[in-house]
Amino acid sequence: MELFDVYSLYDIEPVKGSGSKVFTADGTEYLDLYGGHAVISIGHSHPRYVKAIADQVAKLGFYSNSVHNGLQKELAKRLGKACGYDNYSLFLCNSGAEANENALKLASFATGRSKVLAFDKAFHGRTFGAVAATDNPKIRAPFNETDHVVFAPLNDLEATKKLLDTKEFAAVIVEGIQGVAGIRMVSDSFLKDLRKLCDETGTLLVLDEIQSGYGRSGLFFAHQYAGVKADLITCAKGIANGFPMGAVLISPDIEARKGMLGTTFGGSHLACAAALAVLDVMEEENLVENTSEVGTYLIERLNEIAAAHPDKIKEVRGRGLMIGIELVGSGPEMRKRLLFGSHIFTGGAGEHTVRLLPALSLTKEDADKFLKEFELQLQDF
Repeated sequence: MELFDVYSLYDIEPVKGSGSKVFTADGTEYLDLYGGHAVISIGHSHPRYVKAIADQVAKLGFYSNSVHNGLQKELAKRLGKACGYDNYSLFLCNSGAEANENALKLASFATGRSKVLAFDKAFHGRTFGAVAATDNPKIRAPFNETDHVVFAPLNDLEATKKLLDTKEFAAVIVEGIQGVAGIRMVSDSFLKDLRKLCDETGTLLVLDEIQSGYGRSGLFFAHQYAGVKADLITCAKGIANGFPMGAVLISPDIEARKGMLGTTFGGSHLACAAALAVLDVMEEENLVENTSEVGTYLIERLNEIAAAHPDKIKEVRGRGLMIGIELVGSGPEMRKRLLFGSHIFTGGAGEHTVRLLPALSLTKEDADKFLKEFELQLQDF
């Protein structure tokens, strides 16, 4: 048997990691500025994280959600305090797509409505409901097509208002920052107006913070820059630093009923131990503050480089350590140059954008290394 061939792979295999570095079997070192799609939040193989998982699996790795799990309760309390949503409830699952599925289901239960409003170029996952709310026909099978999801242009208040005024929508789902679309910013003013529109029309506001959350933007959640609160917030990616986990933060206005949601593996003892270790490290090492500081520095320096090379760089976008560099030329070609010429992992988004999603512990020294290599690769690009 062979693997189902759906991924385009670079001919590189990292076998170990440390902080913002990964290494191949022959000892070659690579600077990791992608973190496996924004998953590595506290750095590779952090000793605190490794010990937490090892200690937990030696005691109890898993039992079902038919019994009490004190680690889940501890995680709910700690996460609420860390993000400022301490009066919300927590539902734990296994992935970002699953988190979005459950959030949209909860919105439909709560409102009795069936429609969802999403935005152009959105990405919310690959499972049935999540992919239906994803603006990419290439990954939606005929089985996923539905009239229940309507798309509006991002940051277009009038188009959004016209749709929501029908009072047919259970939820609006929007990313804190659109990641797969190329680090596309949702304006703070639009989010504020969207919150108001949802209140006026009885629509629930779902903030997909799967990529932009957990400190990635320089605040715990990217939507907090706008000073708004969501009814439902979805998390995954950096929540457990690579251990599969997703979560939904749920407003106290949404009533829980036994059996309305469920999961076999969600919130397992191992997953919770990993997630608690992530919060420990984030707090002890001030990683949200580091993200803001190093991210601001990176964006400022990249804008200086862009100003010096207007024929090669169209725009730099982002907040914190969620950065998109839109090139005039090929994004995939620049990624290859950085990987094979400079030993730096970066991410992509479309034809022209290089995406940076490093660990929140990225140092200024490693940021400088990237900036130097990026300028070198840009010279004959």
